[in-house]
Amino acid sequence: MSLPYLTPLGARDLAAHGIPPQWRYGMADRVRFSEIDALDHVNHTACLRWFESLRLPYCRDYGISRYDRSSPELVLKAVEARYHAPMFASEDYVVTARTVSFRTSSFRMEYAVFAPDLRTEGSAIVVLLQRDGGDRFALTEEMKQAFVERDGAHSEG
Repeated sequence: MSLPYLTPLGARDLAAHGIPPQWRYGMADRVRFSEIDALDHVNHTACLRWFESLRLPYCRDYGISRYDRSSPELVLKAVEARYHAPMFASEDYVVTARTVSFRTSSFRMEYAVFAPDLRTEGSAIVVLLQRDGGDRFALTEEMKQAFVERDGAHSEG
């Protein structure tokens, strides 16, 4: 794979490596030995960590959070993974992310891992909270616009 590892990738780079066009944000990496389980393939928890590792720069690049005291707190309400085929040590992969829908103070993300074929899919519901731990933090118009323009997301009301 000629993609740089651990660097956010846009639609053009992803498409050049056979990633379907609905995926416009991703990151390449290689399976590490520490991610292998007793069955000699990637442990299911590794995929959830890959989703998390991509969600952080995604939220920064989409203007959701700067990860400082002035930014909303991002909380996972739900997370899911579906495994299609095993992955093995030293295998190159691309993990992708997109927002498919949003509400007043939450959004639903989908993920996919390609190596080069689809290996894993996932989803998460992310809720924004005020930093003081109290009320929810409403998505700004800029956040919603980024979801719609960059990912084709839709409002759920």
